[in-house]
Amino acid sequence: MATRLSAGILLYRRQQGRLEVLLAHPGGPFHRSRGRAHWSIPKGEPAAGEDLEVAALREYEEETGAAVPSGPRIALGSVRQKGGKVVSAWAVEGDLDVETARSNRFEVEWPPGSGRRQSFPEVDRVAWFELAEAHARITEAQRQLLDRLEEALAGS
Repeated sequence: MATRLSAGILLYRRQQGRLEVLLAHPGGPFHRSRGRAHWSIPKGEPAAGEDLEVAALREYEEETGAAVPSGPRIALGSVRQKGGKVVSAWAVEGDLDVETARSNRFEVEWPPGSGRRQSFPEVDRVAWFELAEAHARITEAQRQLLDRLEEALAGS
């Protein structure tokens, strides 16, 4: 079985001397009631043959409705999630008004077995979190990405 891949952008900003990161909550009926330890960086699967960094930029835009800010990107490497998916990530400094963020949508039969298809946003909300709170909200494997960002920024 081929390894499933995903690529994403970890947007960060400095607010009053504190580091904050942007996290996304998955949309759709399966994730509606899930909260802590279920958030993620905006990410998604690359198209066949698509460069992972290019996929990360595209997925960020699809899931937030905004282009990735220009500026240097910090390669954060990859992490393997519990289900085996490998997530590659890049960090970029910037800002996003979470009130204007809009995600692309997907369709699924809902309720299951009903024969009715409904449309849901891939990401139902994004929010800024200080690192300690982000650690509590992000999926377990992706916590390493937060640690790597903090390490990369320690000298700046």
